[in-house]
Amino acid sequence: MSKRMIKIVLIDDENDALEALEWKIRKCRPNENFNIVKCSSPVIASDIIREINPDIVFLDIQMLEMDGFTFLNNFPNRGFDVVFTTAHDEYGVKAVKANALDYLLKPVDLDELQLTFEKAKKRFYYKKREVKVIDKINISADGKVYLVDKKDVVYLKADKSYTTIFLTEERRIVATKTLKEVQKKFAFPEFYRVHNSYVINLNCVTEYNRGSSELTLIDGTVVSVSRRKKNELVEMLQLDK
Repeated sequence: MSKRMIKIVLIDDENDALEALEWKIRKCRPNENFNIVKCSSPVIASDIIREINPDIVFLDIQMLEMDGFTFLNNFPNRGFDVVFTTAHDEYGVKAVKANALDYLLKPVDLDELQLTFEKAKKRFYYKKREVKVIDKINISADGKVYLVDKKDVVYLKADKSYTTIFLTEERRIVATKTLKEVQKKFAFPEFYRVHNSYVINLNCVTEYNRGSSELTLIDGTVVSVSRRKKNELVEMLQLDK
């Protein structure tokens, strides 16, 4: 049986950015059946979206004709997922309020783009061909498969070729996979990679130290936040500036 065609529209007023993004999408998801339409004009893109009814729209924020948020006002009851792509990191909160699937900084990182599609897989367009969705995360370790609730996961920590999943009540699971591999299982908005070695559950943050750029989690663990992630994390947690 052939795979369902996934319809994607890319909107950016820079043609080089459109070409690069299409290449990266096909690079990171080579086995998917994509129909990708590129458009450098948000005005024209509005007509294209109404015509083809896409599954996902990758949308630049700062464009000459209109910004991405203004563009979305044309679709108050949109039937597609939106992924914002931008060179600026100050729009995180607005993206959340716009119910975006994801928010990617340019140049778009292939690993982060891969996670975006994993998020999409858990949302509506893949669900059309799924029989049943189980709201648990499965982790293979010690010859077993553990099924854990998202809310019970506090953070993930990398240790070379191993990853430890720290759970509530001082439980933990050690998987013989890299953090990059395990993170694919945690492609949900509440899980965020704050550092090369850590993915945290944002719902488990109890304190943020501005001076040291460190987070304290509900189990007392203190995690450093990388410089590149600091501004975006502040926006996502909606912290006072």
